[in-house]
Amino acid sequence: MSSPWIAALTALFAWWFSTGAILLVVRRSDRTGREAHAMSLVLAVPLLALGAAALIVTRESQSVAATYAGFAGALAIWGWIELSFLSGVVTGPDRRPAAPGLSGSDRFAAAWGTVAHHEVLLLGGLAGVVLLTTGAADDTALWTYAILFVARIAAKLNLFLGVPRINLEFVPSTLSHLKSHMRQGPVTLAFPVAVTLLTFATGCFAERLISAPDPASTVKFALLTAISALALLEHWFMVLPLPDARLWRWMLPAPRSRQD
Repeated sequence: MSSPWIAALTALFAWWFSTGAILLVVRRSDRTGREAHAMSLVLAVPLLALGAAALIVTRESQSVAATYAGFAGALAIWGWIELSFLSGVVTGPDRRPAAPGLSGSDRFAAAWGTVAHHEVLLLGGLAGVVLLTTGAADDTALWTYAILFVARIAAKLNLFLGVPRINLEFVPSTLSHLKSHMRQGPVTLAFPVAVTLLTFATGCFAERLISAPDPASTVKFALLTAISALALLEHWFMVLPLPDARLWRWMLPAPRSRQD
């Protein structure tokens, strides 16, 4: 398990599987009703608890197993917060579609109102991970959450400002109003800034991987290189005509609108 290739493949599988699992839960709940979304979030609370527990248990350890546990713990915390958003339970105070003709600061304020509570929860999650990992022997969990946090904020800004490709296939009915706040069109300055930042991060982690002094460090930087590269790839999905939806479409039930 100390091979960098195994670690990178683990990160790839975790990214694919966790995304698919969340989409599956959301799609099944969407076919049942809003109450099912809330129940799915409640039933997933043990996942959040296990993620926090993984960070606590491995605080004093600097081993390959602890590195994997920290990575998995951060993903579990992140996954629960993502589920809270996609389920429509934690979004924002405004659930209305964008008013026609909005621009500039008015458009930004309207869009912010649709996701404000979730952004606060994301910050709370980051604060919680920082608290649980301060002084820890291994900081894989902190870096994992930080990469996902920065990448998600950058992605949301790009969807708001404009990108050529927007995949709306997996947007649940509880978030249908968000579609009106996204802009499909040429990229703005936000895209090259985000891509440059993620490319730089991937390169830095890869450089640390090459010079890693021990197995735990090798696994740590292999995981971080892979997850930052995947975050970079998700940004390129907004520009390049790649069939990324096929990665998960086959495992999801049809939307309710196709059945009823």
